[in-house]
Amino acid sequence: MGSSAKEQDTQAILGALRRVVLGQDGATQDCLVALLAGGHVLLEGVPGTAKTLLVRTLALAVNVSYARIQFTPDLMPGDITGISILSGDEFRFRPGPIFHDLVLADEINRAPAKTQAALLEAMQERTVTVDGTTHPLSRTFTVFATQNPIEFEGTYPLPEAELDRFMLKVRLDFPEAEVEQSILGKYLDGFEADRPDTYGVTPVVDGDGIEALREAVRTVRVEPSIMQYITDIVRATRDAASLTMGASPRAGIALLKTSRALAMLEGRDFVIPDDIKFLAPAVLRHRVAVAPELELEGVSPDDALRSILERTEVPAA
Repeated sequence: MGSSAKEQDTQAILGALRRVVLGQDGATQDCLVALLAGGHVLLEGVPGTAKTLLVRTLALAVNVSYARIQFTPDLMPGDITGISILSGDEFRFRPGPIFHDLVLADEINRAPAKTQAALLEAMQERTVTVDGTTHPLSRTFTVFATQNPIEFEGTYPLPEAELDRFMLKVRLDFPEAEVEQSILGKYLDGFEADRPDTYGVTPVVDGDGIEALREAVRTVRVEPSIMQYITDIVRATRDAASLTMGASPRAGIALLKTSRALAMLEGRDFVIPDDIKFLAPAVLRHRVAVAPELELEGVSPDDALRSILERTEVPAA
């Protein structure tokens, strides 16, 4: 597959997402970047902002299997990973919904820590161990977990170490008025979010095609000055007075991987500083903590990161 063909495929996938999920251009691009970079995504947005629709559409565009898991306080680890059941004289493993290519973990923070940990271990290892037997997950396995930013009652917030396993934290906001009117128009034309056959999405690639695109991402050039820029930004989060917790080295790896994916998505075989600046908020916002006194004044992680990016020297072209 030539570079132009890869660019055509990635743009076709992005186009399919944006025809179905209106008004969320940043979120659709970030989710595709994470898929190409081989990372998991934490989606944050109030109910009704198309989080589920985005992931279902992506699964159709890349022609892979999809499963949605509704997280609840009584969800057990076995409900996700699968269980061993007695069949005749022996136990047989019955796979859980995690054995799909794209998995939507809906309202992940509504399940207790033990259940969250079962999912997050699978995310990290890309395997599931049940009764001492290890079962590999698919090569395309990617988790898109959602959480509601305004509901706290009955939730179990993810610890920092677990948040760090998500490559990106993507925010979906309410659409603009014109976009919201266009959404209504789609429904008048027969679109239904619970009927994927109304999406009008034609598969662009399959699981093997995703692997080929990921291989192409790994060939994108990253100059030493760009790696230094990534390091400077990540280390600056640890020294910033506005933050009580800075980003780990895993954040720098995520920024490196996603910047290569973004470069390929934009038809380049090299990373530029603007790739880093564009992706830094989504890569870092869930890995840092704003000082409590500033948080009370309304300072968000994005505000603190914007200041860090402004102060960090950009490498010369």
